Amino acid sequence: GLGGVGLYCTDFPASHAPRMAVIWTNTTSDMHFEVRRAGRSIRLYTNGVFHSQYNPANPVAGTVWDLLLLPAFFRPSGTIRRALVLGVGGGAVIRLLHHCIQPEQIIGVELDPTHISIARRFFGVSQRRADLIEADAVRWLRGYRGRKFDLIVDDLFGGIDGEPVRAVEAGRAWLTTLSRRLADDGVLVINFVSARTLRDASQIMQQVLPARFASAFRLGLPGYDNAVGAFVSRPVAARQLRRTLSRTRIPGASSLSRLPFRIQRISP
Repeated sequence: GLGGVGLYCTDFPASHAPRMAVIWTNTTSDMHFEVRRAGRSIRLYTNGVFHSQYNPANPVAGTVWDLLLLPAFFRPSGTIRRALVLGVGGGAVIRLLHHCIQPEQIIGVELDPTHISIARRFFGVSQRRADLIEADAVRWLRGYRGRKFDLIVDDLFGGIDGEPVRAVEAGRAWLTTLSRRLADDGVLVINFVSARTLRDASQIMQQVLPARFASAFRLGLPGYDNAVGAFVSRPVAARQLRRTLSRTRIPGASSLSRLPFRIQRISP
């Protein structure tokens, strides 16, 4: 299986694509990796599929990776101490979490050793910023017996014929495993290729763990097909998130409240 590959894919709007230069490339028996620079942004492509993007000069730049960050703001400032990212890719989500949330610990689990090397070398995911573990995310999380996490981000993706696919089915067993490793008042964030697949997972969640999450939302951005699910243990509202974002100031980042994201409740 592809569990733990951590590949991230999305359709990047062509009208927004600046000119790019390839700054590093590597090919193995079945994988081709490219790191490209577009202005100050660094991007990772694996087998021709767009996986990660980060711009240290403008960390929050209106991309899908921002959607994986935003649900963390459902929690009060300073209360996300331990964060887990499943599927590191180039490390864009880790950089965002470290810059904007500053947890005491971030653990990233990634199956592909080349992705880990790229995250360290090109995306600035230093040991000070995160503990990167080379492992299959499913096996690692099932065997995990440490302290629970305040935030879990599941960005486990692979690519088939240049198209994004989830590397781990968000079914009963996996959703239960994720929930068990999450703190009682934690936030679970899962990336999906479409609103339909998110809706299917949300229905499973309500059937299997009806009392585990008090609120659930779908987040999206114009120009992207991805649907990000945010499952929150406590009762919260979308307006609370927008209010928090309007009051939050991130050094070196544009106002979070200006992001053109959509948010819609998908469960009571």
